Amino acid sequence: MISNLKDILIPAQDGGYAVACFNVFGYEDALAVVEAAEVRNASVILSINLDMRQFMTMEQIIGMLRPMAEKAKIPVCLHLDHTYEMDIVKQAVDSGFTSVMFDGSQLPISENITAIQDIVSYAHPKGVSVEAEVGSVPYATGRDHIKSAITEVSEALAMEEQGQPDALAISIGNVHRLESGSVAIDLDCFNELEKALSLPLVIHGTSGLEDKDIQMLALRQVAKFNVGTILRKSFGNSLRSTLESNPDLFDRITIMQQVIPNMSSTASKIIRLLGQ
Repeated sequence: MISNLKDILIPAQDGGYAVACFNVFGYEDALAVVEAAEVRNASVILSINLDMRQFMTMEQIIGMLRPMAEKAKIPVCLHLDHTYEMDIVKQAVDSGFTSVMFDGSQLPISENITAIQDIVSYAHPKGVSVEAEVGSVPYATGRDHIKSAITEVSEALAMEEQGQPDALAISIGNVHRLESGSVAIDLDCFNELEKALSLPLVIHGTSGLEDKDIQMLALRQVAKFNVGTILRKSFGNSLRSTLESNPDLFDRITIMQQVIPNMSSTASKIIRLLGQ
């Protein structure tokens, strides 16, 4: 069943668990995620990032994902990840996404809040949720223009009160696209944010966090964890292994039927780690 972000995150926040938000890049990984969520009877978020938007049109993406979400046995949210252009965010609202993220993290906080107010006024009447970001989560590779900035409590509180998004992404030491090693979170910063805010909080860069930190944050106010690198690595490693073991194999469906279960297993581990 299709759901928006707010309707998925509020029960998670109240229930002491978090929802996995998987960046997906095609039918096969989306199917793997939904199948894993159905087995665990868990809500889940299918997320589209900038790379995917540059590869397919918004209409093609929705045409592929929305029927899958509608037929699912569990709540599925279709989420537009980090987007910096107002017109693209509004296009996603009109195209059939049920959640959008306007990333104003590189803007002064006053401009970030104003942009979120605009998007909230456009999206909420159509039943679409809105995620904002305060502070700035850096990238381990790529997106060199993205700065690193820990979330300031005063700015986060101003966004919650004035912008009124449905969820807030925070920067507490987490890093996007970390392929090896891990980072230490700034627990003092998180504690202050948790005291000040009532919104469901969001962590980007889950792949770079220790399992114990993920579990601790999921039991508290973080209701959404964005996952990309772990699932991409699962896909790449499984595909590589399948082709190396079967060098004469060329049929795409046969290949993907061997790859999907491995991605589904990876997704299931993440969902379970978050308490679902």
